[in-house]
Amino acid sequence: MGQPRTVSVDYRRPMRRIQRSAQIQAPPAKVYAFLSDPANLPLWQTGVVSSERTSPPPTVAGSTGRAVFEVMGQQVTAETTVREAVPDRRLVVASSVAGISVVGSLDLVAADGGTRVTFSSDVKAESIFMAPLERIVADAAEKELDPSLDRLRAALSALPE
Repeated sequence: MGQPRTVSVDYRRPMRRIQRSAQIQAPPAKVYAFLSDPANLPLWQTGVVSSERTSPPPTVAGSTGRAVFEVMGQQVTAETTVREAVPDRRLVVASSVAGISVVGSLDLVAADGGTRVTFSSDVKAESIFMAPLERIVADAAEKELDPSLDRLRAALSALPE
Protein backbone atom coordinates (compact mmCIF):
# COMPACT_ATOMS: atom_id res chain seq x y z
CA MET A 1 0.00 0.00 0.00
CA GLY A 2 1.39 3.39 -1.02
CA GLN A 3 1.41 6.77 0.60
CA PRO A 4 -1.95 8.46 1.11
CA ARG A 5 -2.72 10.85 -1.66
CA THR A 6 -2.85 14.50 -0.68
CA VAL A 7 -4.97 16.94 -2.58
CA SER A 8 -4.50 20.64 -1.99
CA VAL A 9 -6.92 23.34 -2.86
CA ASP A 10 -5.30 26.66 -3.65
CA TYR A 11 -7.80 29.47 -3.16
CA ARG A 12 -5.05 32.06 -2.91
CA ARG A 13 -4.89 34.45 -5.78
CA PRO A 14 -2.75 37.54 -5.84
CA MET A 15 -4.12 40.23 -3.57
CA ARG A 16 -6.59 42.47 -5.41
CA ARG A 17 -5.15 45.97 -5.82
CA ILE A 18 -7.31 48.94 -6.65
CA GLN A 19 -5.83 52.36 -7.24
CA ARG A 20 -6.70 55.93 -8.25
CA SER A 21 -4.85 59.25 -8.32
CA ALA A 22 -5.96 62.85 -8.00
CA GLN A 23 -4.35 66.27 -8.05
CA ILE A 24 -4.85 68.24 -4.82
CA GLN A 25 -4.16 72.00 -4.76
CA ALA A 26 -2.23 71.90 -1.49
CA PRO A 27 1.41 71.20 -0.66
CA PRO A 28 2.41 67.66 0.41
CA ALA A 29 3.01 68.77 4.02
CA LYS A 30 -0.57 70.03 4.37
CA VAL A 31 -2.03 66.93 2.68
CA TYR A 32 0.05 64.57 4.84
CA ALA A 33 -0.85 66.41 8.07
CA PHE A 34 -4.55 66.05 7.20
CA LEU A 35 -4.31 62.39 6.14
CA SER A 36 -2.21 61.30 9.12
CA ASP A 37 -4.81 62.50 11.64
CA PRO A 38 -7.31 59.64 12.11
CA ALA A 39 -10.02 62.09 13.19
CA ASN A 40 -10.10 63.42 9.60
CA LEU A 41 -10.86 60.03 8.01
CA PRO A 42 -14.68 60.45 8.09
CA LEU A 43 -14.27 63.85 6.43
CA TRP A 44 -12.86 62.37 3.25
CA GLN A 45 -13.17 58.58 3.01
CA THR A 46 -16.66 57.50 2.03
CA GLY A 47 -18.27 54.86 4.21
CA VAL A 48 -16.37 55.88 7.35
CA VAL A 49 -18.70 56.70 10.24
CA SER A 50 -16.02 57.51 12.81
CA SER A 51 -12.29 57.16 13.39
CA GLU A 52 -10.01 57.65 16.37
CA ARG A 53 -6.41 57.29 17.39
CA THR A 54 -5.77 54.57 20.01
CA SER A 55 -2.06 55.22 20.47
CA PRO A 56 -0.34 58.49 21.32
CA PRO A 57 0.50 60.99 18.58
CA PRO A 58 2.30 61.53 16.31
CA THR A 59 1.39 59.05 13.59
CA VAL A 60 4.35 56.72 13.10
CA ALA A 61 4.82 53.11 11.97
CA GLY A 62 3.10 51.02 14.63
CA SER A 63 0.49 53.65 15.56
CA THR A 64 -2.98 52.22 16.09
CA GLY A 65 -6.50 53.40 15.60
CA ARG A 66 -10.11 52.32 15.38
CA ALA A 67 -12.52 53.13 12.56
CA VAL A 68 -16.19 52.36 12.13
CA PHE A 69 -17.28 51.72 8.54
CA GLU A 70 -20.68 51.27 7.00
CA VAL A 71 -20.48 48.28 4.67
CA MET A 72 -23.55 46.98 2.86
CA GLY A 73 -25.85 48.59 5.44
CA GLN A 74 -23.94 47.23 8.45
CA GLN A 75 -21.55 49.06 10.76
CA VAL A 76 -18.21 47.30 11.14
CA THR A 77 -15.42 48.29 13.52
CA ALA A 78 -11.85 47.87 12.31
CA GLU A 79 -8.70 48.09 14.40
CA THR A 80 -6.02 49.75 12.27
CA THR A 81 -2.23 49.74 12.36
CA VAL A 82 0.06 52.14 10.55
CA ARG A 83 2.63 50.12 8.62
CA GLU A 84 4.52 53.06 7.10
CA ALA A 85 4.53 56.76 7.89
CA VAL A 86 6.94 58.87 5.84
CA PRO A 87 6.04 62.51 6.48
CA ASP A 88 4.89 64.39 3.39
CA ARG A 89 5.37 61.28 1.19
CA ARG A 90 3.63 58.04 2.21
CA LEU A 91 1.12 56.60 4.68
CA VAL A 92 0.18 52.89 4.79
CA VAL A 93 -2.56 51.61 7.10
CA ALA A 94 -3.66 47.99 7.54
CA SER A 95 -6.73 46.40 9.06
CA SER A 96 -8.46 43.06 9.16
CA VAL A 97 -12.18 42.60 9.67
CA ALA A 98 -14.21 39.41 9.49
CA GLY A 99 -11.57 37.51 7.55
CA ILE A 100 -10.81 40.21 4.98
CA SER A 101 -7.58 42.19 5.20
CA VAL A 102 -7.25 45.62 3.67
CA VAL A 103 -4.05 47.61 3.30
CA GLY A 104 -4.55 51.21 2.23
CA SER A 105 -1.66 53.27 0.86
CA LEU A 106 -1.52 56.99 0.23
CA ASP A 107 1.44 58.19 -1.82
CA LEU A 108 2.08 61.93 -2.14
CA VAL A 109 4.22 63.61 -4.80
CA ALA A 110 4.67 67.35 -5.27
CA ALA A 111 3.32 68.16 -8.74
CA ASP A 112 1.94 71.15 -10.63
CA GLY A 113 1.99 73.46 -7.62
CA GLY A 114 0.13 70.97 -5.43
CA THR A 115 0.20 67.27 -4.58
CA ARG A 116 -0.50 64.21 -6.67
CA VAL A 117 -2.21 61.75 -4.29
CA THR A 118 -2.34 58.07 -5.24
CA PHE A 119 -4.74 56.05 -3.11
CA SER A 120 -4.34 52.27 -3.33
CA SER A 121 -6.07 49.45 -1.50
CA ASP A 122 -5.03 45.83 -1.40
CA VAL A 123 -7.91 43.52 -0.48
CA LYS A 124 -7.34 39.89 0.45
CA ALA A 125 -9.44 37.09 1.91
CA GLU A 126 -7.65 35.51 4.85
CA SER A 127 -9.27 32.10 4.48
CA ILE A 128 -10.96 29.90 1.94
CA PHE A 129 -14.28 30.66 3.64
CA MET A 130 -13.95 34.39 2.96
CA ALA A 131 -12.61 34.04 -0.59
CA PRO A 132 -16.06 34.51 -2.19
CA LEU A 133 -16.45 37.86 -0.41
CA GLU A 134 -13.06 39.21 -1.48
CA ARG A 135 -14.35 40.30 -4.87
CA ILE A 136 -17.47 41.90 -3.40
CA VAL A 137 -15.42 43.91 -0.89
CA ALA A 138 -12.84 44.90 -3.51
CA ASP A 139 -15.54 45.96 -5.99
CA ALA A 140 -17.27 48.06 -3.34
CA ALA A 141 -13.96 49.67 -2.31
CA GLU A 142 -13.10 50.42 -5.94
CA LYS A 143 -16.37 52.30 -6.43
CA GLU A 144 -15.50 54.49 -3.44
CA LEU A 145 -11.99 55.56 -4.52
CA ASP A 146 -12.96 58.43 -6.83
CA PRO A 147 -15.64 59.85 -4.48
CA SER A 148 -13.17 59.63 -1.58
CA LEU A 149 -10.51 61.53 -3.52
CA ASP A 150 -13.11 64.15 -4.50
CA ARG A 151 -14.02 64.55 -0.82
CA LEU A 152 -10.33 64.80 0.09
CA ARG A 153 -9.86 67.57 -2.47
CA ALA A 154 -12.90 69.45 -1.08
CA ALA A 155 -11.88 69.00 2.57
CA LEU A 156 -8.37 70.29 1.94
CA SER A 157 -9.58 73.26 -0.08
CA ALA A 158 -11.85 74.23 2.84
CA LEU A 159 -8.94 74.35 5.30
CA PRO A 160 -7.33 77.71 6.03
CA GLU A 161 -3.98 78.37 4.37
